[in-house]
Amino acid sequence: MRLQAAEVLKSVYAHWVPEGQILLTNLWSAELAKLTANAMLAQRISSMNTLSAICELSGADVQEIGRAIGTDSRIGAKFLNASVGFGGSCFQKDILNLVYIAQSMGLDVVAEYWRSVVAINDWQKDRFVRTVVGTLFNTVKGKKIAILGFAFKKDTGDTRETAAIDVAKGLLRDGAEVVVYDPKVEERQVYQDLCYEPFEWDHPLANELSHGRLEQIKKKVTVVHDPYEAARDAHAVLVVTEWDEFKAYDWKRIYDGMMKPACVFDGRVILDHAALRGMGFDVYSIGKPVEGRIVASKGNPRPVNGNGNGGH
Repeated sequence: MRLQAAEVLKSVYAHWVPEGQILLTNLWSAELAKLTANAMLAQRISSMNTLSAICELSGADVQEIGRAIGTDSRIGAKFLNASVGFGGSCFQKDILNLVYIAQSMGLDVVAEYWRSVVAINDWQKDRFVRTVVGTLFNTVKGKKIAILGFAFKKDTGDTRETAAIDVAKGLLRDGAEVVVYDPKVEERQVYQDLCYEPFEWDHPLANELSHGRLEQIKKKVTVVHDPYEAARDAHAVLVVTEWDEFKAYDWKRIYDGMMKPACVFDGRVILDHAALRGMGFDVYSIGKPVEGRIVASKGNPRPVNGNGNGGH
């Protein structure tokens, strides 16, 4: 019966997929293949993100490493970009499904291995926030921070598991005034994502708690529809989504409107850092040394510029 069902399904797919590309497997193989595909892509991203931290401290360049190892045919060039962290609806969900399956079979070491991919992703987002705070004289309390990009990837309004949520929440916990701009994400979605706290929804006063949290968030978070407005009077601009339009902005105009020193934190490694520094920006980028010198303080890398004053 199962083989008959598989053949019927194969005949359906064969209308638009070449027969040689249709694989027939047993049920468990099909399930694990789907989960593992996303898990291994996420694993590549987390691996590069661990290397990005080493690069910032050693003077290496994470993009050069990705380009070099990508020429190895055993590895390939895809999903070797370091960033502030992966998001989307599939990666974390499928990894945690693998973790659950392994745990249910008593394979705790296997479960912990895959759980570490998610742990590294969370660590990278937290590291990004700590770098922002550390660079801005160890506090962002009362400082305006502009977040460019809230979707988990460019060309979409999808915010599921987006790194921007954790970055914004981390800044808010330290007292920052956060301004968000994204070309496609609606204001309502930003507030909804920042208010969501799943552990409280079973509480009998969940609706009241949610409304109260929304009012608190709106006091600290502003969603705007213009990137230049987002950056005006900001102490720092954070690039969290790799929108192509961010590269084409008039960054001199952005610099002129910001508080000084003006800082840019490139969480997607997409901007022209040399050009930005030429305008006067202090620039931090995932996986990139700043002017060849990095110092570490309590595990938190901090860029040092040519005059040795921490970039300020």
